[in-house]
Amino acid sequence: MVKNPVCFKFVGNGHFNMRTLLRNAHKKPAPVVKLIPCAFLTTLFVIALQLVIHPCSAKGILKMSTTTSTENSGLLAVLNPVFEEKYNINLHVIAVGTGKALKIGSNGDVDVVFVHAPAAELQYVKQGYFTDRFAVMHNDFVIIGPVNDPANITSAKTVAIALTRIATKQSSFISRGDDSGTHKKEMQLWKQAGIKPTGIWYLAVGQGMGATIRMADEKQAYTLTDRGTQIAYSDKVALKVQFEGDSALLNPYHIMAVNPEKHKHARYDPAKKYINFVTGKQGQMIIQNFRKGGEPLFYPDAIAPLKNKDR
Repeated sequence: MVKNPVCFKFVGNGHFNMRTLLRNAHKKPAPVVKLIPCAFLTTLFVIALQLVIHPCSAKGILKMSTTTSTENSGLLAVLNPVFEEKYNINLHVIAVGTGKALKIGSNGDVDVVFVHAPAAELQYVKQGYFTDRFAVMHNDFVIIGPVNDPANITSAKTVAIALTRIATKQSSFISRGDDSGTHKKEMQLWKQAGIKPTGIWYLAVGQGMGATIRMADEKQAYTLTDRGTQIAYSDKVALKVQFEGDSALLNPYHIMAVNPEKHKHARYDPAKKYINFVTGKQGQMIIQNFRKGGEPLFYPDAIAPLKNKDR
């Protein structure tokens, strides 16, 4: 039994004659016809047939740059698979600080951005880099610190007073220092408090939110974080929320498409689908129901709060 059948390509009248072969042995040999295994040809035929039967089976691609808090909180791990399944699109996420996420988007290296630095976002929109900007959700910033609260910020009436006490006491403070949305907010709060943080007590680490929280925990220092990431890390570190509730700590998130008039290769149609998804009923419901230990990490902003009958 032949284990590896092959397909022969016959030329001329297809007759094979040993006498003719011997008579022409002194002549220049004819070009060799390569033998192609039937199994290989069969595989190619099956693949071609599948492409004909299922022409839409290949998934589309959408690239998004976003802040680390949407990733570190675990929200994207719940939100994005629903979108990918619904629209047959692979979503590639680059999670960095908001400043970098905006820069990546303005360079045309992604198709959509999901960030939380309104003033910076609006500057890019004004310059024409982004379009279709919509509110998605919000939470707030909090200051976390050691359980014993060495700067006594828990009793502070405002975030400005809390930061002033940290600076006066020179209690250790870890800053992200990465031009992220959280870092931008922190710098804004120090400025409003009339303080320029410097000295051995203040350390800018250039890290994402999760890494910054872990470092603050190791050094028993204070740090500013969004509440979503704080809740996500609450069972991983000993730091506790020591100041919260000031209206200055509001933390809104917006989504924008990369403007195809600036970058013609930008995938505007799938970007618009994602924007409509996260701001629509299904996406907003996922955001509203996303919790850890019973606590909501974000609050939807695109539609009115969903009632039980809408779920």
